[in-house]
Amino acid sequence: MEDPIVNGVPLVFVTMAAVEWTKRLGVQGKIANVVSLVLGIALGIGYQLSQAVPTDFGGWFGAVLYGLALGLTASGLYDAGTGVVARALGRR
Repeated sequence: MEDPIVNGVPLVFVTMAAVEWTKRLGVQGKIANVVSLVLGIALGIGYQLSQAVPTDFGGWFGAVLYGLALGLTASGLYDAGTGVVARALGRR
């Protein structure tokens, strides 16, 4: 987990963008949060596998935990950002 940047792109931004894309397809609410978690876990495990294949339970647990943190972070950043924008525009 040295550097969560792939070819100059932070994975959290990729996860956020993918969740936003799914929202444009009609996914909303709690399902969008689930999508964020699933994408985060998938991208996180993919990133960890690109660094080294886990060989034991601890390695796999770490890879899943990394992905979970990635998905939660992406979901939280998106929700926080939309809340700030909505308040700034007087929509809430």
